[in-house]
Amino acid sequence: MSSLGSRYRLEAWRRGAPVRATIVAYVILAALLPSALGGSWGSARVNLVLWLAAVVWAVVVLVPGLRSRPPVMAVFVAGVIALLLVLVIRDPWFGFYAYAGYSYAILLLAWPWQLAGVAAAAVAAATSQTAGLDRATPGGLVAYLAVIAANVFAVCGLTWFLHRLETQHDERGRMVDELQDANRRLQATLAENAGLHDQLLAQAREAGILDERQRMAREIHDTLAQGLTGIITQLQAAEQASADPAGWHRHVAAATRLARESLSEARRSVDALRPEPLETARLGDALTSVAGRWSALHGIAVQVTTTGTTRPLPTEAESALLRTAQEALANVARHAQATRVGLTLSYLPHEVALDVRDDGRGFDPAPPGTGGFGLVAMRQRIEGLSGTVQVESEPGGGTAISVCVPAGVAEAHR
Repeated sequence: MSSLGSRYRLEAWRRGAPVRATIVAYVILAALLPSALGGSWGSARVNLVLWLAAVVWAVVVLVPGLRSRPPVMAVFVAGVIALLLVLVIRDPWFGFYAYAGYSYAILLLAWPWQLAGVAAAAVAAATSQTAGLDRATPGGLVAYLAVIAANVFAVCGLTWFLHRLETQHDERGRMVDELQDANRRLQATLAENAGLHDQLLAQAREAGILDERQRMAREIHDTLAQGLTGIITQLQAAEQASADPAGWHRHVAAATRLARESLSEARRSVDALRPEPLETARLGDALTSVAGRWSALHGIAVQVTTTGTTRPLPTEAESALLRTAQEALANVARHAQATRVGLTLSYLPHEVALDVRDDGRGFDPAPPGTGGFGLVAMRQRIEGLSGTVQVESEPGGGTAISVCVPAGVAEAHR
């Protein structure tokens, strides 16, 4: 802030400097008037005319509109120096008026014309300083030229130094302006980034909520929905077996077991835990256990086969494959009217595949919207692991579901 304030003060000083220089010039001219009138009447009259010309000529610089026109100021400074030279030749005391020539040249001329202006004023000052020398003699001429050189060198050096200071100050001013502009852009960028950050957070929250809803929907479908369907089936079977106490008890016990298992899986789903069959067994054994319970419950034969070299998979991959198998078996129980089901888990070099086949009545998978939420949830799970789901079926030809998870992607999810 102090640097900016100094720039404003310097600019204000620059604007008022020509007027102040003119006031000082008027004071000097007023002080020199007695000397100008001190000679004979003819000489005094000429000096007075020149003096009045200098006074009137200085009025030009007091007009603000003219000060902004470089050509006019160049003519003005040339006139001041011309009057100065004539006055100095007529009266050496007017050498003090060289102040006006120096000031106007520095304040009103552009670089490097400032050097020419102050050099001309220095010649007039040197002429005043050597008024007592006989310039007609070689010694006097050499002394005169030496004084001129000394004056020119001194004032030109000082003018160059002032120009350097002014240039450096202007450069610092431009740097300050650039820094302020950069700060404004940075603040605008930060504000924009803050808005984008808030927007991303809102989108992330919405995406998180959506993902959690989809996850809970899949888990509810895979646990509560399938369990409740099994419970309803067993209770209906128990109602039909009311005349057979042993059958009735068997169906009620199966419904009770399904209710307990569904409740346990629902709690695990809320806590985002691994499915219970995977807690104590590998994926192949867990599939065998799930298929065995399903076969006993529905009375449909299931053959589970594992091929390839068994290797551990990340939790997400094992859970997705197990839930896929459960969903496929649930669809067989609900829709297929099958008598046999084959389930194959294949550990391939670059992927892990799960195939579920049945000899049921099949369906036409071509029409849009074929399949319920179960197939949608299945695809969401597998495609979330960069895997693929293929469904092959035709009316009367059974159904085959093939799921593949890339081994490289599976490893990356560990």
